[in-house]
Amino acid sequence: MAKLCSTNPTPVKTRLILCTILSTVSILATLVSSAAANNVSYDRRSLIINGQRKLLISASIHYPRSVPAMWPGLVQTAKEGGVDVIETYVFWNGHELSPDNYYFGGRYDLVKFVKIVQQAGMYMILRIGPFVAAEWNFGGVPVWLHYVPGTVFRTDNEPFKHYMQKFVAFIVDLMKQEKLFSSQGGPIILAQVENEYGDMERNYGDGGKRYALWAANMAVSLNTGVPWIMCQQYDAPDPVINTCNSFYCDQFTPNSPNKPKMWTENWPGWFKTFGGRDPHRPPEDVAYAVARFFQKGGSLQNYYMYHGGTNFGRTSGGPFITTSYDYDAPIDEYGLPRLPKWAHLKDLHRAIKLCEHALLNSEPNLLSLGPLQEVDVYAEPSGACAAFIANMDDKNDKIVQFRNMSYHLPAWSVSILPDCKNVVFNTAKVGSQTSKVEMVQENLQPSSASVDGDIKGLQWEIFVEKAGIWGEADLVRNGFVDHINTTKDTSDYLWYTTSSQFLQHIFTCSFHVGEDEEFLRDGNQPILIVESKGHAVHAFVNQKLQASASGNDSVSSFKLQSPISLKAGNNEIALLSMTVGLQNGGPFYDSVGAGLTSVQISGFNNGPKDLSIVNWTYRIGLEGEHQGIYKADGLSSVKWISTSEPPKEQPLTWYKAIVNAPPGDEPIGIDMIHMGKGLAWLNGEEIGRYWPRKSSIHDEYHVPRSWFKPSGNILVVFEEKGGDPTEIRFSRRKTTGFCAIVSEDHPTFKPESLDQDGTQDYKNNVIVQLKCPINTRVSTVKFASFGTPSGTCGSYTTGDCHDPSSISVVEKVCLNKNKCTVELTEESFNKGLCPGTIKKLAVEAVCS
Repeated sequence: MAKLCSTNPTPVKTRLILCTILSTVSILATLVSSAAANNVSYDRRSLIINGQRKLLISASIHYPRSVPAMWPGLVQTAKEGGVDVIETYVFWNGHELSPDNYYFGGRYDLVKFVKIVQQAGMYMILRIGPFVAAEWNFGGVPVWLHYVPGTVFRTDNEPFKHYMQKFVAFIVDLMKQEKLFSSQGGPIILAQVENEYGDMERNYGDGGKRYALWAANMAVSLNTGVPWIMCQQYDAPDPVINTCNSFYCDQFTPNSPNKPKMWTENWPGWFKTFGGRDPHRPPEDVAYAVARFFQKGGSLQNYYMYHGGTNFGRTSGGPFITTSYDYDAPIDEYGLPRLPKWAHLKDLHRAIKLCEHALLNSEPNLLSLGPLQEVDVYAEPSGACAAFIANMDDKNDKIVQFRNMSYHLPAWSVSILPDCKNVVFNTAKVGSQTSKVEMVQENLQPSSASVDGDIKGLQWEIFVEKAGIWGEADLVRNGFVDHINTTKDTSDYLWYTTSSQFLQHIFTCSFHVGEDEEFLRDGNQPILIVESKGHAVHAFVNQKLQASASGNDSVSSFKLQSPISLKAGNNEIALLSMTVGLQNGGPFYDSVGAGLTSVQISGFNNGPKDLSIVNWTYRIGLEGEHQGIYKADGLSSVKWISTSEPPKEQPLTWYKAIVNAPPGDEPIGIDMIHMGKGLAWLNGEEIGRYWPRKSSIHDEYHVPRSWFKPSGNILVVFEEKGGDPTEIRFSRRKTTGFCAIVSEDHPTFKPESLDQDGTQDYKNNVIVQLKCPINTRVSTVKFASFGTPSGTCGSYTTGDCHDPSSISVVEKVCLNKNKCTVELTEESFNKGLCPGTIKKLAVEAVCS
């Protein structure tokens, strides 16, 4: 609604009336435009759709990182957050499983996802790539392409260009067949080729420059009818638009004065690595960055990510990138709005949209208001005016003078004035509520029942893998093979084994453990030393796990050094090498290997034994993987052992249980904190890798509720190191309450709350809007204080200035209601308290 009305160059107050009157017209216009062809072009200022300049807010939602049942809700939540455009990559390795073998089902139903965006009346940016990086396995390029003879990724290389062009053309043709480009009446207004190649190009020399130019010309030749973009491509040729990816892009300038200023990746958080810290970017800083971008002439910005989602199965890249791709995004991994970030940005979008016409149809006038304070003024001849006042001092608040008025600017903030007078939003002043979200634990409930209807205890079935070679060996080599080149990423796992048939020969030469070895008598164990270029390894000696080691998110190579138990005579050493997501970017990333490089054992009478140059027997993957025992059609392919007391701390063990779905309709996670490292599936669907690498109360992994049946759900877990499966829990992601803290000088803007003359009351409309989840109500007001409260959500305390009636006021308005609005007025609170002090209202409540 604000978007439609903001195209009228009339003052803010009049536009607010128009927004109220024309809401129905806006909806009808959206429906009509979705069926009609749209001409999309651009000039130096913005995209132009059907002759109309557009200021656009975009949100990244990657279709394979959620499930089809979630897509409509995610898109709708983004739209309610003030978003115009949904952006996604196209994931090549999820679609072309082998040459010309395409898949577009399930989570990879790209056409369905685009049509859901279209049905929501929103635009779309399709980032085809097809290299995407994206913390996605192998950067989204199929692993099979690496093994096409003569292929080098992302340079002027004929095999790579052949398969890349074929796939890009395939996707473009698919979109055309479904009439999904805007030029055909569809939602797609922009397409992207390649991804962040500008910083890689120099590593490939002249071949890199030729490749970038080829990629741009190839894309344009496909005649989509919409512009193409290349992010972080500093030499993008016309007519391709180069764009910015960063935490801040206000200083970005396109490489041509004829191209608009676009921001394709604004990172509201960051991805996680196993064992790494939880990244967090405050909503105030995200809002500051967005406001500064539009203040400095930007016209389209995209949140990467707006919903991060989940790296299901083995799709995460890295190495060591977690199954969770939550990204601290405005919509969390489970699909719930992250408050206050989502709501604070929603308020920001609304304020920016009020400035749209002035921003896109006038030139800025920059005025200095201090050493780190400035204002950009956009004034139209018609009298419409918008201003952005910025305080770039990240430590000190400032008071500035602008047009004979004083404005208080918190440190590191931007105030938005859509009429060059009244502040409707300041990026540092968060007025929206903070949700209190918990993972409510649920024991695994068995699906089986006895004849009399009583539920039996949970029954487990187990299958234990052999440490080392199972079945026929894949190959025998003198020395070490590269892990990735051997598995070709068909599995995380590769066994390196000195099997007994070869040890007979090895021992007689250099490794025989004779009875005279001192460590057999003195208790000083020999030391196994394994060096690997990644990513992790478990060491077994005579079928027993002796030690484990791994790299980390900053370096994948590592050394395992551990005492081991050897016996006199022949011994078998089996090393389980593991990848944890393949490289997803960087120069020549497709040639980065993994696996063992050296194995030695020290502590022998005659010095260390080097096993690096002896014969090793190799086996790719696990027996359970090969048999597909996590899928319905493979469950009976091995002999499971039933037990009500599954073994604990046992390596190489498959666990299976048949369970009910958790009650309710909240999103679901599975807590693996008491397990070691491995993989999990539900009803054959890949939950993903789990690996609790640090002390924590919980270690949750998203399990989409749509994967569950009411009962008879088959949960399968493969544990590598050893854990306690009886401690596995489902959990429901539940909002149990909320907090809010708002100052009486907070700029509050509500189009639906107008004065009798139809104008916005900026001075007396400070409110606190509070809301519980659907089907819950405010059951308890735990804290409320109008005055000078301090602390954070869950630990508020009253200050020296406190209105004792605060709790009763909030209870009167909110108790037993799903949502409520508390106004900071004289009628509600004693505003005469503490004269000269700017007072705040802090509230904490329980929803049930």
